[in-house]
Amino acid sequence: MPENEIEKSIEENALGPKSVESDGTRVEQRPIAEMIEADRYLNSKKAMRKKGLGIKISKLVPPGGA
Repeated sequence: MPENEIEKSIEENALGPKSVESDGTRVEQRPIAEMIEADRYLNSKKAMRKKGLGIKISKLVPPGGA
């Protein structure tokens, strides 16, 4: 699922009702906290696939130093 679809799903869930009942059929949405946790999990998996350590090491040389 592309990232923007997940965000759209979370937004729709937040704006919609928690549960709906019609003609004896009942439908409940997942809790928003559960959806946010799933989004964090998917983002962390995506971050783990990226190359590199996520930090940059550079040498600092003060001005006027030899």
